[in-house]
Amino acid sequence: MKCTNDRGNKKGRICALFFCTFLTLTGCGAEKYEMPYDSNYQVSSFRLIQTADADAKVAETFAADLCVVDKDVSNSEVSISDVASAALFDVNSLDTLYAKNANEQLDPASLTKVMTALAALKHGSPEQLLTASENVLITEPGAQLCGIKPGDTMTLEQALHILLLYSANDVAVMIAEGVGGSVAGFVEMMNEEAQALGATNCHFTNPNGLTEEGHYMTAYDLYLIFLEALQYDLFNEIIQMPSYSMTYRTSDGSERTLEVNNSNQYLLGNYAAPENLTVIGGKTGTTKAAGHCLVLLSKDSGGKRYISVIMNADSTENLYGKMTQLLGAVQ
Repeated sequence: MKCTNDRGNKKGRICALFFCTFLTLTGCGAEKYEMPYDSNYQVSSFRLIQTADADAKVAETFAADLCVVDKDVSNSEVSISDVASAALFDVNSLDTLYAKNANEQLDPASLTKVMTALAALKHGSPEQLLTASENVLITEPGAQLCGIKPGDTMTLEQALHILLLYSANDVAVMIAEGVGGSVAGFVEMMNEEAQALGATNCHFTNPNGLTEEGHYMTAYDLYLIFLEALQYDLFNEIIQMPSYSMTYRTSDGSERTLEVNNSNQYLLGNYAAPENLTVIGGKTGTTKAAGHCLVLLSKDSGGKRYISVIMNADSTENLYGKMTQLLGAVQ
């Protein structure tokens, strides 16, 4: 799979912290510095990495080429109310343009599927054939389903389109079992990949985002995960599509055509971003527990890219209204 910009397992190479800063704590000479890190620390972006050279007299964080936020960031252009969390990141300048509760652990609903897609792209292959098991028969009221049945087959590439555009929870299970061997095995992959990215304040218990205890994400960790997923051409291609049509094979050998629209209302023309911005794509999420959620990739007329997040709005109208307001912080 070709990526647009291979980030690998980057932990980052941020600005050096000079030796004198730590002199009273660490002594002098070639001594190593003790930089204890708790993976449960409330701000993901302060993970520290042991330097390769013990004599380098520097400490590095994982976030050299990432936006960082450890507190609310105000902006004279916007003030986002009536949502639990909101954030706007300038991908080019690495500036956090706005942040409200960006490190608060919240129910992410189907924003989870960004992590599902990332883990599937990293550990699977687009042409891999997936077969639905009995576990795709989800009975939770209101759960978004595309209606696949046990024994139905489709490729991972087809499944990722339905996952990201239509947000089908049954397809998320099919992907998890096909790529991870089991839902539990795939969820372990999701959590491992999140930790490797430094997204240490999120935790997944399923691949679709249906409400479960212990399943949560922060707006900042979503930024990290979404940014990494954007390195994959297929992910970029899918999130930009207003609609998708494909044919898959059912358990009895016949073919079924499935046509879906993108759940992103910006791409369907139902809402408009500020005039100076174009919404490229993103992912929606909605459950009773999570409210209405959205992560977006946008660009301005000069080609600069921005990632924006709203979590826990109380309605579709409020979600898109607040997102448009948030994007107004881009000058």
